[in-house]
Amino acid sequence: MPSPNEITVAQLSRLIGLAESPVVIDIRIDEDFEDDPRLIPGAFRHAFQNIETLVSQLQNKRVVVYCQKGKKISQGAAAILQNHGIAAEALEGGQFAWRDADMPMITASSLPSANAQNQTVWVTKHRPKIDRIACPWLIRRFIDPEAQFLFVAPAEVLDVGEKFNATPFDIDDVFWSHRGEQSTFDTMLVEFGLQTPALSRLAQIVRGADTNRLDLTPQSAGLLAASLGLSRMYRNDIEQLNAGMVLYDMFYRWARDAVDEKHDWPTTPSKP
Repeated sequence: MPSPNEITVAQLSRLIGLAESPVVIDIRIDEDFEDDPRLIPGAFRHAFQNIETLVSQLQNKRVVVYCQKGKKISQGAAAILQNHGIAAEALEGGQFAWRDADMPMITASSLPSANAQNQTVWVTKHRPKIDRIACPWLIRRFIDPEAQFLFVAPAEVLDVGEKFNATPFDIDDVFWSHRGEQSTFDTMLVEFGLQTPALSRLAQIVRGADTNRLDLTPQSAGLLAASLGLSRMYRNDIEQLNAGMVLYDMFYRWARDAVDEKHDWPTTPSKP
């Protein structure tokens, strides 16, 4: 049983990907990180000796810290944060426990470089519909919760990316884009190593809606309709993205937790 200031792998895995997911901080020493340069989804690296420098940005947030084995470094860092009134927990067993449970991990080298505010920055065409909402949702829920997205005129995407050190996605002839019949969302799942059953199920729905193959899943037509309606509710692309996050939260929770649930009506058979 974990101690009162610990969280288990099973408990954390149920929170990763949700809007209420805790802030996850990788505080392994450099040598341990170099031995396995992968991150728990959504985590960022920070030196444990300087954990107090994060206090101001962690106020009123739930936090999970992890080192290699979940021992002295995790326990100490969590205790220091708790002294500052932060709801901090250490991951029981550390990164080894997460790895040994065969949980998904993000190869650090697959992540774009971050800006001065430690955010990854992404750029794509304005007026998003499906992939250009689905991919930001995936990035914010599983890769970088603070990621910044720039929506610009199609002809300016590459130049904006160059000038503002932003990674282009979901346009022709870039790395993060469609590959054959696969959507950009599919590409990100492969490259980030996030092919969990729930995300793979969601990817099929996105692929069907985004490539006009509505026969792929029964849900694809619904996602297309919801996405087109959403695009007509907002002129501002960032406001549309923020609203769309909730849409994908709902589809993800269905894909993870409710695929076998039915809703029948009437609840009792009618009399002959």
